[in-house]
Amino acid sequence: MSYLKIFLLLSVFCFGSAAADVWKWVDVDGNTHFVDTSTAIFTWVEDGKVFYSDTPDHEDAAVVQLVWVSKGTPDNKDSAADSSDSFAFPGETPEQRAEREEAGAYYCKKAIEIYNSYKNAPRLYRTNEAGEREYLSKKDAKAALNETKTKMDELCS
Repeated sequence: MSYLKIFLLLSVFCFGSAAADVWKWVDVDGNTHFVDTSTAIFTWVEDGKVFYSDTPDHEDAAVVQLVWVSKGTPDNKDSAADSSDSFAFPGETPEQRAEREEAGAYYCKKAIEIYNSYKNAPRLYRTNEAGEREYLSKKDAKAALNETKTKMDELCS
C-alpha cells in the first residue's frame, strides 16, 4: 500500500461524512436543497422533465455535486459569521461564501491533525493485506510526511 493510499484512507476516515453533517446541492432551476447524507444524487432529463434519484435509473443520469455545509441537520444549519475581508467568487452570496469558508476551515483543521499525528508518531507504518503492521523506513516515512504536509498546505491555503 503506498503512502498516498495510507493518507487517502486516513482522509476518508477523518474527512468522511458523519451522520450529523449537512450537504447541499442546487437543482437545474437554481433551488438549493440541504440533505443530511453524502449519498450520491443523480439527475437526468427525459421528455423535457427533470428527474432526481439516489440511483442512476437512466443511461443519461449524471451525479449532482454535493457540497459540505456544516454540522447539524438540514433544518438547523450552522451559520458562519460573515467575513468581509475574505475572497468571494463571482455571483457567490455571503451565505455561500461563509459555508465554503467554514468547510475549508474544517478540512484544514483535519489535515493539520493528520500531519501532526504523523509528525509526532514514534514510527509510521502501513497495514498489509494480512492486517499486520509494516513499519516504514526513515526515507519512506519522510516521504509520507512530506506528502501529508503538501496536502495540508493545499487545504489550508
